[in-house]
Amino acid sequence: MSVLLDTATAPFDRLSSDEADTLRGVLDIAYFRPDETIIAEGAAPEGLYVIIKGAVEEREQGELVGLLGPKDFFDSRALVQGAGVSSFVAREETLCALAPRPDVLRLINSNPRFGAFFYTDISHKLEALAERDESSQIESMMRARVKDLYLMPAAIIDATQPIVSAGRIMRDIDCNALLVRDGERTGIITGMNLGKGVVLKGMTVEDPVGAIAQYDLVTIAPDEFVSQALLLMTKHNKRRVVVKEGENFVGILEDINLLSFFAGNSQLVVGRIDRAATVDELGAAARQIAEQVRLLRKQGVKFTIVAEIISDLNRRLFAKLFELLCPEPLHDQCCLIVMGSEGRGEQTIRTDQDNGLILAGPVDEAVLNRFRKEFSGALAEFGFPPCPGHVMVNNPLWSRGIDDYIADFSTWTTSPDDESAMKVAIFYDSISVAGDASLLARAKKALVEKVAGERVFLGRFAKAIEAFEPPIGLFNTLKTSEGEGDALDLKKGGIFPIVHGVRSLAIEQGLEETNTFDRLAKLAELDLLKENFARDLARALDYLMTLRLDAQIDAAKSASLLKPATLTGLDRELLRDSFQVVKQLRELVRRRFNLAMF
Repeated sequence: MSVLLDTATAPFDRLSSDEADTLRGVLDIAYFRPDETIIAEGAAPEGLYVIIKGAVEEREQGELVGLLGPKDFFDSRALVQGAGVSSFVAREETLCALAPRPDVLRLINSNPRFGAFFYTDISHKLEALAERDESSQIESMMRARVKDLYLMPAAIIDATQPIVSAGRIMRDIDCNALLVRDGERTGIITGMNLGKGVVLKGMTVEDPVGAIAQYDLVTIAPDEFVSQALLLMTKHNKRRVVVKEGENFVGILEDINLLSFFAGNSQLVVGRIDRAATVDELGAAARQIAEQVRLLRKQGVKFTIVAEIISDLNRRLFAKLFELLCPEPLHDQCCLIVMGSEGRGEQTIRTDQDNGLILAGPVDEAVLNRFRKEFSGALAEFGFPPCPGHVMVNNPLWSRGIDDYIADFSTWTTSPDDESAMKVAIFYDSISVAGDASLLARAKKALVEKVAGERVFLGRFAKAIEAFEPPIGLFNTLKTSEGEGDALDLKKGGIFPIVHGVRSLAIEQGLEETNTFDRLAKLAELDLLKENFARDLARALDYLMTLRLDAQIDAAKSASLLKPATLTGLDRELLRDSFQVVKQLRELVRRRFNLAMF
């Protein structure tokens, strides 16, 4: 019977060897003819079925929602709850291994890691899924730990030592960087720093090395993932990070070490952006950003990290374009902002432009118009299409003086139309990427103060959460649309309600955070959301966004449609659980803002 149980696949890879042997000992084999019902809708299953050979249809209210094949298992939900909402029917001659229900329940109760696949708590399920994915992608270098990579030695030189000594040490240890100890602080020096000090600054080789060291070390622990090192390099524009365990320096990780692990490296794109001297050169760098998404996901990097890396690259790109195009009279008198998913740091696949400009005061209109046109036009050339709602720098409504914005906040918060509420949502999600950031801080403060206590406006604002129903029925069935090819819309049914529901709670509290995950953490900290529920929402949002991103990559487009029948049984369960969490949030927002009045 041992061949019937593959302990390398989920959920059986969570069993100990003794537990796996025990389960193998109770397995039975079941044969089913074509069209034979294995588990009827609403019936209690005999146990957990694992397909050995053949195919099984999962049906909900007679509709096909999934097709299972060898190594797929069913019905974990019915196993725990005593009855399920789906029926399972053999499509062809099918052999299944049957693990009796009492034996599986004992393992669920005694082994939390195995039981996580059967919990109704989505957080536990997604944690288990993340572990499964990590195990299956362990060969991916993005899943390697920093300590697993080749590190340069963490040689230390005293700041009082001469430059020539630093050069000799670098030669002797075959390393282009040294740590520099200057009293209580530690810095870093590179071969390039030595050369610039002597050639460009007129220093002698006997001058102390501490004078040209850089003391803004970026450190990482050896147990951190390589993806975190890449993120730090991108964020801080560093070619190397220092590996530190406690107070001890372990080594130096350079970007050249990462190049042997990655087919692509976002840090290299950062370098191209920073070195760009013309708009054309910047455009070449911009076109490399989109490919980073595909490479990072191929290497198994989580959605949240992909989004953070891509957001950092895009913001750096916008700031560089601003630097290249913004004329001197305007440069210090404005603030460039990005909004929407770009502002929240949740955009991966490039969609449309969502940006604006806040002016400190009156400027030359001809100069401003020229910049508006050139900036938006350049982004379009880079592959950022115009926003259908025209939320762009070249639209005077989103490119004007701070006093004009603040004056309009009163109109936006008192007008009974959906468009005004949408404008508030757009601006509330904005962040500064270039220019005078204090202008945005001042404008946001005015917006939050204007919204505070305006229960009627907050109700209208939150009402948008009801624009789309979660695609899940009364009996936890997934609802697809025949007009969409038996697919459901992840964005409308799940992502938008979470993002906007959390945004509604955040603006009510006057939170400064823009990222949805950060807002969730803050709302939990303020006890506006129970910690477990906030965690479930974060996990559900991450899961839905990951599904959408992978579908976009596969389809090479930004569509949000997904066919549940293409998913595994476990993924369909997670999808149902995610939409149940969305329904809970909708109900919470509905009660808090008394949406029945609107």
